[in-house]
Amino acid sequence: MKTSLLRTAFLFIAVSVLSFSASAQNDPSNAHLFGTLLDSSRAGVGGVHVTAQLEGNATAPVWKADSSSDGTFTLAIPPGSYHVSFDRSPFVRRDFVFDLAPNQQRRLDLNLALERLSASVIVTAQAEPTLVDQTTASVSTITKEELDARQSVSLPEALLFAPGIAIGRTGPEGGTTSVFLNGGNSNFTKVLVDGAPINPPGGAVDFSSLSLDNIDKVEIVRGAESAIYGTDAVSGVIQLFTHRGSTRIPEFSAFGEGGNFSSGRGGAQISGMLGALDYSSAASYLQTDGQGPNDDFLNRTFSGNFGYSFSATNQLRLTLRNNNSSAGIPGQTVFEPPSLFQRYDQHIFSASARWDFSTSKRWRHEISGGESYTRQHNFNPRQSFFATDPNAFCPQTNPSAVPSAEFCDFVGDSRFKYNRANVGAQSSYLLSNFGVTVGYQYEVENAFLSSINVSHARRNNQAGFLDFRYRPLPRLSLNFGGRAEANANFGTRVVPRAGASLALRYGKGIWGDTLYRVFYGQGIKEPRFDQIFGDNFGDFGNPSLKPESSKTWTTGIEQKLFTDRIRLSAEYFSSRFYNIVSFAFCTPITPTTNSCGVTIPGAPPSFGFFFNTDRARARGTNIAIEARPLHWFLVMGNYTYDDTLVISAPNAFDPSEQPGSRLIRRPPHSGSLTMNAAFRRLNFSFAGYFTGIRTDSDFLGLGLTHNPGYARFDLATSYLITRGISFTSRVTNLFDKQYQDVLGFPALGRDFRLGLNYRFIGRN
Repeated sequence: MKTSLLRTAFLFIAVSVLSFSASAQNDPSNAHLFGTLLDSSRAGVGGVHVTAQLEGNATAPVWKADSSSDGTFTLAIPPGSYHVSFDRSPFVRRDFVFDLAPNQQRRLDLNLALERLSASVIVTAQAEPTLVDQTTASVSTITKEELDARQSVSLPEALLFAPGIAIGRTGPEGGTTSVFLNGGNSNFTKVLVDGAPINPPGGAVDFSSLSLDNIDKVEIVRGAESAIYGTDAVSGVIQLFTHRGSTRIPEFSAFGEGGNFSSGRGGAQISGMLGALDYSSAASYLQTDGQGPNDDFLNRTFSGNFGYSFSATNQLRLTLRNNNSSAGIPGQTVFEPPSLFQRYDQHIFSASARWDFSTSKRWRHEISGGESYTRQHNFNPRQSFFATDPNAFCPQTNPSAVPSAEFCDFVGDSRFKYNRANVGAQSSYLLSNFGVTVGYQYEVENAFLSSINVSHARRNNQAGFLDFRYRPLPRLSLNFGGRAEANANFGTRVVPRAGASLALRYGKGIWGDTLYRVFYGQGIKEPRFDQIFGDNFGDFGNPSLKPESSKTWTTGIEQKLFTDRIRLSAEYFSSRFYNIVSFAFCTPITPTTNSCGVTIPGAPPSFGFFFNTDRARARGTNIAIEARPLHWFLVMGNYTYDDTLVISAPNAFDPSEQPGSRLIRRPPHSGSLTMNAAFRRLNFSFAGYFTGIRTDSDFLGLGLTHNPGYARFDLATSYLITRGISFTSRVTNLFDKQYQDVLGFPALGRDFRLGLNYRFIGRN
């Protein structure tokens, strides 16, 4: 009897709600809002959720409709002032306020732009943002959710769990950190912060001070991308994307934490919107004493992202990022006593400005400018002598130095100042199945180096590029283009790229979508300034150096299973590296000849010189899996096989770099596994990383050429105590594994942090 009454009551309520909704939709006094929703190629966008609610009344009914497959929608609502929103991932949400009169017919046609911060949108792989399943290059993204779950603090710690990446770090926090992508050298990866390159000209980024405050996404593109980005993109590109404010009521967060090694960290972030202006700003401070003598580290971060929207197709954006760090450098303490006074300071600043606008339904334009500078200061207040070999830079002093000559014990005072500023413009013509982008870039590079014989080194470069996208079939996406790079040192080079992605199968249920990709690209890297100009110690630069170059191709497949709960990807990559710069000591053979076969007027009998002599290769596989067996449980894992080889190295200084050896600090086998559970108030993340034995050198003459493998595990948890307040804890290197990322430099032992996080969630 009770069951029958409940059923009757439920049926009565349901019928009443449906009747009310139907009568409201059919009310002749209703206003009608209708129109068409299109993407940037003018194709209709289906499945957009259209909602309308009386402005200023949070308890008022919400009227809903969805756009059809051709992008059309219609919504009948009673007259009034409404807040209307259009929402569908991965497009930018659009919000409006309309005053609708009785019987009013209001047409609204919208162009929906792809959301650059969405995990389903790839910005870095092509000249225009692209859906991930239409991207032809091999890509990975690290999302804000992943960073928060693992409580990642620094960029190297996040990259460690991405496929195709190896990390070389000289010790714990603050040690010089190099990234090797798909087997390439550390200076073969271009690093962008909101579009601004931060590589020292021709050199490698020291990642040690790059934090993740105010970062919403990291994109990793594997494969040569010089056809779009010019010099440095030999093995791929890594780009960081800053958070953007999106709520009328501001969002605010603050955190503080502490742990062993006398470590402390704190910071805050605020973001929101004021009319047409959106803003996001964050600052943080980290300090630790480290695990041994002279092992302290201090890092300060400031980040800002500010945008102004004149309209949906006319926007300005300015982003700023500043990292300032200071670290003690104890040295290779596995083999020798620590240096008690050696210091290393680094300052990396970047700024980018972008103006996006459209002049018609088909034409989209972008004018951009950016500047970055890197300041590195290696000094010892109690030492005042340089290494015997002036080219044997310490890895802390010059992260981009050739590995065969990058060790010295102490230096007195070395300063490296780099600056690069660029402006660019590009225009895109977009159709439903075709798009072309033409662009131009101009860049000025400056360097002030204490090691070279000119006070100010400068280089002006310019380039033009073309990028084509074509979809001859709904399942097939083609991308091809090229770039002509005019460099002040090596002249003009043309580099191409081409790729395709093909949906082999669309499916539901157990066997889902199958996607195939293939990509080919060429890369170039300009010489460093210290390789072009002579130094202060009798060695000579080579102004005739060619650019280091690569030819890379990748092919892979992606498979979705069990209603997209499981995603598998596997790719094969192959890269050849040419004209790698090496350093040689030239000794006299006769009064007029030397061992290098070069003649320099006024040169001493013995001197150093740079040559394009070395060749190498890297090939292997990247395999990744992402599985969500339960809505609150996520598993991610990857494995990389990286088969590298030194093909030619006539000027190798160290046994580890002789032909036939594997490239230094790139393990043949590596991988990671992360498990994350988010259940009610608790979030739990357990991550493990392993690497096999890899080629390395002590660079002390001890004859060591290999670094043992290791496995490391991290744990992070957070618990929502009450609304907005969370307790956080994490342990890095949970089992206190003793290992070395770089031979002779012990990594950080077990490190735990406890903290509190307050977050006020903004809303519209």
